[in-house]
Amino acid sequence: MPKIGSQIYEHRRRRNLTVRELATRSGVSHSTVSLIERDKMSPSVDTLGAILDALGITLSGFFSGHDSGQRYSPFYRAEDLVEIGRVDAISYRVVGFDFPHRNMMVLHERYSEGTSTGSLFSHVAQEAGIVISGAVEVTVGDQSRVLEPGDSYYFDSQVPHAFKNVAAGESEIFSAISPPTY
Repeated sequence: MPKIGSQIYEHRRRRNLTVRELATRSGVSHSTVSLIERDKMSPSVDTLGAILDALGITLSGFFSGHDSGQRYSPFYRAEDLVEIGRVDAISYRVVGFDFPHRNMMVLHERYSEGTSTGSLFSHVAQEAGIVISGAVEVTVGDQSRVLEPGDSYYFDSQVPHAFKNVAAGESEIFSAISPPTY
């Protein structure tokens, strides 16, 4: 099996989850999650599936960048959006999560007051978004700007970047990532 620990770690970090939180969500012990992330243990398919499910990623999507081809509807009500973040910190709700062979990821992001994605990170994709409410400081490489409702961004995700809610209260972004990285 290829070394997958760093990918799992990055998906967990992107969702601002601790090892223990991922363990609780997945039903896998925190020591096992830690060993897998450090490539000290190769997980069984069932264990990997449980961890990826807790992160909102399909097994086939994790390895191929595409979703599983399950039956889907082209329409989604608000309650149908799949949560892959943390509602109490940074919520990432996916539009069209079950769409087969997704070529982009569309997200409704909500940042609680004072939250951030943490240190700069990068991945292979392009990202774009529009701030719906609040104020979000977006850092891309050595550039940083506070964006307010109606302001937007578009960048190559291979450039290290980070997001921080600088509003008094919640901030919201509507974004897209292509190709989908989770």
